[in-house]
Amino acid sequence: MSDIALAPRRRPLWRLFFMPVLLLIAAAGWSAFWFYAASEVDGSVDAWRAREAKSGRLYDCARRTVAGFPFRLEVRCDGASVSLVSQTAGSAATQTPLTAKLGEILVVAQVYDPKRLIAEFTAPATISDRGQLPSMTVNWSKARSSVVGLPGVPQRVSLVFDNPEIAAVNGPAQAPQARAKHIELHSRQLEGTPNDRPMIETALSIAAGSVQGVHPLLAEPFDADVRAILSGLKDFSPKPWPERLRELQAAGGHVEIVQSRIQQGDLIAVAAGSLGLTVNGRLDGEVQMTVAGIEKVIPALGIEKMLEQGVPQATLDRVAPGVKTQDVNNLLGALDRAIPGLGKVVKQNATVGVAAGLNALGKEAVLEGKKARAFPLRFVDGQVFLGPLKVGQIPPLF
Repeated sequence: MSDIALAPRRRPLWRLFFMPVLLLIAAAGWSAFWFYAASEVDGSVDAWRAREAKSGRLYDCARRTVAGFPFRLEVRCDGASVSLVSQTAGSAATQTPLTAKLGEILVVAQVYDPKRLIAEFTAPATISDRGQLPSMTVNWSKARSSVVGLPGVPQRVSLVFDNPEIAAVNGPAQAPQARAKHIELHSRQLEGTPNDRPMIETALSIAAGSVQGVHPLLAEPFDADVRAILSGLKDFSPKPWPERLRELQAAGGHVEIVQSRIQQGDLIAVAAGSLGLTVNGRLDGEVQMTVAGIEKVIPALGIEKMLEQGVPQATLDRVAPGVKTQDVNNLLGALDRAIPGLGKVVKQNATVGVAAGLNALGKEAVLEGKKARAFPLRFVDGQVFLGPLKVGQIPPLF
């Protein structure tokens, strides 16, 4: 009896297999879920492409694959292209004025958070006009984006580029047009809903940016930070940009520049204000600017060289409507005849005179511990005024 009492009790064998079987079932369930989610990706991508096509943006892939098992969903698009399509007024015919192509786009989503997508883009991208040979190329060292809210209307969108560079293509030659060390663009829905008067906040940051071939001032590196709020949109339904801008104008929408700062060497400028659109699609509004070091950029405007070569009529039309080029040249000649050398002195002191004139436009201010001037930059039906001086004209946006 004692030997029987001391014998060990045998445990049920099913307990030894319980955990492995449970893990096997969980793995099978997770695998089934992943493959189901992967199968849904193609449908979501096609639905998104159809939605974008209604806005005139056609996205295509030469080859599309889905991978990332077990914890991620990776959609790889080889031979990616984006085409902007416009419809001829009064006709069903469509035109493709612009097509961009790049090698690869990799979109990644976590299985447990499928509404947040992270994408990486492989350089370079080429841009063609109306089916012609590439006219522009865009390069970068790293480009990525983050989108929250898909497959519906995005709630937040971010784009980040490291060392982007744009170049014009002319046969085998490439001419640099613009570059930067770093660019970030962030946008989010601030108020409203996608279907009822959404308000959008956007922030743009540019580090060491420059633009070639437009103006010597833009060719020098500058840093820029701008935060703006767009209001007046009816909804986020797909539609071409001209139609959306007309809708925004009819609703009294505007862009509020909450804050902006641009620095180029010793020049620092900050601005805030509001801009809207007229019925003709032209900018209208006012921005209050404060600028420190404005006298540093006067030589870059080419005032002295312009006077030596004669003042172009187009320039006079902007700054002094009604005054003719010959009148200015006659005046400088008359000064030289009356007092030899006086015309030359006037030319040599043009920079000082222009700086004094710009200083007279506004009032004294202090910006980041430096002496500055504050003055309004006005947009009147597309015309740009610096104080009382007309300094430019912006074409209509629709």
